[in-house]
Amino acid sequence: MKGRLTRKERRRVIITSIFCFFIIGLSVISSVSNMVKIGEKKSEKKELTQKLEELKDEEITLSDDVEKLKNPEYAARYAREKYLYSKNGEKILKIN
Repeated sequence: MKGRLTRKERRRVIITSIFCFFIIGLSVISSVSNMVKIGEKKSEKKELTQKLEELKDEEITLSDDVEKLKNPEYAARYAREKYLYSKNGEKILKIN
């Protein structure tokens, strides 16, 4: 008789077990959720890093263009080629 649990003790063990499983379940669900979020953030970081590199390259190109456009001869030639501006007496022939 000493090895058997009373009804109250058995109920207490069952309730405690259910409570422990509930806490463990919540911990597992929370951990999985956080792992998924971490994966998404890593993917987002990779995309943003790539975009940052592209923007840095574009910035270098644009700053080079700004430096070139400070030269009046280059600016005039660029305007003639890009926007079909001409000097007095010049004729423009556009060939595709």
